[in-house]
Amino acid sequence: MTTSKQNFKFPAKVRTTFYVITATGLTLRAADYLNFPPFCSLNSSSFFPEKIRAAIHAVFRSSRAISTIGFTIADYKYSLRGLPVDSEDYRGKLSEVHLRSANRMLKLCETNKGFYVKAGQFVAALRQVPKEYSSTLSSLQDQAIPCHFKAIKEVLVSNLGQDLSKIYLSFDEQPIAAASIAQVHRAILKDGQEVAIKVQYPGLELQMKIDITTMSFLSKSVALLFPDYRFDWLVSEFTKAISSELESRRKRTNGLIAYDQDFMQEARNSERTAKNFKNKKIVRVPRIFWEFTTSQVLTMQFCRGHKVDDMGFFKEMGISPIKVAKTLVEVFAEMIFIHGFVHGDPHPGNILVSPEGPNGFSLVLLDHGIYKQLDEGFRIDYCQLWKALILQDSLQVQQLGERFNVGKYSRYFPVIFIGRTIDSKSALGSGMSAEEKRILKQELKSLKMEDISSFMESLPPDFLTILRTDGLLRSLVSKLGAPQRIRLLTYAKYAVYGLSLKSDPNSGYAGKAAFSRLKTNVSYLQSRLIIEGLELLSWMERVKQFLRTLCRKILSAALV
Repeated sequence: MTTSKQNFKFPAKVRTTFYVITATGLTLRAADYLNFPPFCSLNSSSFFPEKIRAAIHAVFRSSRAISTIGFTIADYKYSLRGLPVDSEDYRGKLSEVHLRSANRMLKLCETNKGFYVKAGQFVAALRQVPKEYSSTLSSLQDQAIPCHFKAIKEVLVSNLGQDLSKIYLSFDEQPIAAASIAQVHRAILKDGQEVAIKVQYPGLELQMKIDITTMSFLSKSVALLFPDYRFDWLVSEFTKAISSELESRRKRTNGLIAYDQDFMQEARNSERTAKNFKNKKIVRVPRIFWEFTTSQVLTMQFCRGHKVDDMGFFKEMGISPIKVAKTLVEVFAEMIFIHGFVHGDPHPGNILVSPEGPNGFSLVLLDHGIYKQLDEGFRIDYCQLWKALILQDSLQVQQLGERFNVGKYSRYFPVIFIGRTIDSKSALGSGMSAEEKRILKQELKSLKMEDISSFMESLPPDFLTILRTDGLLRSLVSKLGAPQRIRLLTYAKYAVYGLSLKSDPNSGYAGKAAFSRLKTNVSYLQSRLIIEGLELLSWMERVKQFLRTLCRKILSAALV
């Protein structure tokens, strides 16, 4: 068996591209250290028109990005050179380079802020990127420096058309929250209602276009230098996500798509979500004040609560973290499998727990900027996938893999979603046996970056959104100390229910329609029995643990 080595030479054209990227980055980066005024200073200066300030700022942001990627490319190229790709040395060195590169990316995001922080958060939520990147970039979730109130006040006055004193009894200049594209202030309207006001940072439109263009250029450059490392799918999905948060109106100019920023879409998403959960008292969505909402200002009901992972608050209020986790998963399972309208950014800052509501708490859903409307065909196929996973129907999983356009990689769906191999014989929810883990480890060793790139590129866009949302949910469930079995059972239950809602468009007469409903009901009952069986096993396991603890206590008391 011949061993593949990283001792090739890049073609002349590729080497030239690499040198240009690195040289350009270094040249522009050098100016970054010449005490040139930072953008915040430029923004308050009257010496530069706004477009000139934005252009200068863009040059420095892009220079940092280009030089960072240049150094990273060089690190991968020279650190891995001469190492057999299937050797332990290669894998060990690759992990080291991943970690160094992730730290460079973290520093870049922290320095450039804005959309770079948003991009870093986006990558951190993906379970499909190397763990060195996801764990390092996860620190960006709570990083955002607020904008000076003078600039925020200008946005408010220009959008609302009058001085703040004519609208508010009081307005807190200190923001209660700051993110990468906006910050939130608390205020009281003239009629005494308490509101939260989300204000978009000035100058975002041009900054977004330049930043995304830079990211796209760099991802294409990486793909040219390292054909196995293709990240266009990642930039594309990030662009769609950020566009859905900022933009709802598009116009084509000279073959290019121009965007108008719009918080109105976020307000509409919020109202739609509130309507979807109107019968669930445990879910709260802040009410929108349309008379004070514009494309750059969003005014909503002020809702009190603590972050969904605030364990200290739960202990103080006597709220069960397990119940919070179960409710959280149920809410998002309903979004995915029933409504097909999914909140795309469920990190802890966007979900609050209020001590008011049924069972002693309620969930407050915030930040409705990033949503995904799932294609109905995809929603049904995704329900079918979870049904197949629960029924351990490997043939159906592979058939669905063809519909999802991933072919042979569908065998890894059970690993990704339920933590078991496609050929596993163990009971669902019991985890993999030692032998299954050994075989899987050997399989994964044979996978190259080309396989991962091909898999991610092949997935439908809706699937990428689901993977990201599911990754964030799994992280939250883990932080709350709940077993992943809760997610497994809840997803299975809602997937089966989602299939029961499907109507047969080909039912031309009553007999065929009745037969279709009968098949759906039988399928629902079959899956429901398995789900209830799993819940019974889960209950029996808890009883067994309780009895063991009780026996130990009795035995200890007897010995004393």
